Parts: sequence; structure tokens; C-alpha cells
Amino acid sequence: MSAITVHIVNIVSPTYQQVWQVREEVLRKPLGMSLKNEDLGMDANDTIFVAQTDDKVIGCVMLHHLNAGLMKLRQMAVYPEWQGKGVGKLLVQHAEEYASEQNYKKIVLHARMVAADFYSKLGYHIVSNVFTEVGIPHVVMQKDNGLDLLPNQRRCTFV
Repeated sequence: MSAITVHIVNIVSPTYQQVWQVREEVLRKPLGMSLKNEDLGMDANDTIFVAQTDDKVIGCVMLHHLNAGLMKLRQMAVYPEWQGKGVGKLLVQHAEEYASEQNYKKIVLHARMVAADFYSKLGYHIVSNVFTEVGIPHVVMQKDNGLDLLPNQRRCTFV
């Protein structure tokens, strides 16, 4: 097995089909849903991070610009066999570093309740009551400090 690398891709990249597939398998099929029935227009404007090993996408996450200081982390998906192995954490770290480099001060996300502990361990805190999205309970979480990294605190290398 090769090392895990994180890349930024866009919707015209050949890798985007694998991004779509991991989202479909991890985020929609378990709910009896499909991305085929959703408007994916936001994807074109998002910064898409992929975790890969041996040229296979094993996870992804997207950052969506909301306003001058705020981005939304969305569509986090890691194949089950890679969960618990640091892939999600690596994706979030790269996304946070990118947001910091672009002068964003806060990241928000809609976390499934089953994933809220994962985000809490990464410094996100719940800022809403529980609500339903795609038929399951979610909360809004945010991280508004720790995005101001000094140059020598860089954790990630973009390839």
C-alpha cells in the first residue's frame, strides 16, 4: 500500500468520478438515496479535497465559500474500510490549512449526529439544536479559532 496523499481536484478532473462514487457509496446509498437525484451544481464552485492511495480515492471533503470570512465544510466521505485510520482527520487538516491560507476565519459544517464526536475532537463545537437533513439528525458545528496558522505551523503539503 502506498502512502495517503491529499490533492485538490475540480469537477473536470478525471478523479471527480471517484469523488462522486465515494459520496454515493458512503453518504447516499446507506440512506436509500442517490446523488443522481440531487443538484450537484455547487460542486463546480467548491474546493474539493481527495485522499488517495494507489491512485484510488478513499475519501473526500469539499469547502464551499459562504462569505469573506466563512467557509462551509461539506460532503465528507471516507470509505468504511479507511474510517478510523486518520483519513478524515487528514482531509479536514488540509481543508483548514487551505481556508487559513485564503484568509477565512471560520468554518461551519452540518454534522450527522453520529459524526459530531469526530468533529469535536478536531476542535469544532455545536452551535445549533438538532435538525433533520437527508432524513437523519444533524447539528451545525463551527471552528473559529485555530485557523490562523503561522508559516512554521504548516501541517500539510499540497501536491
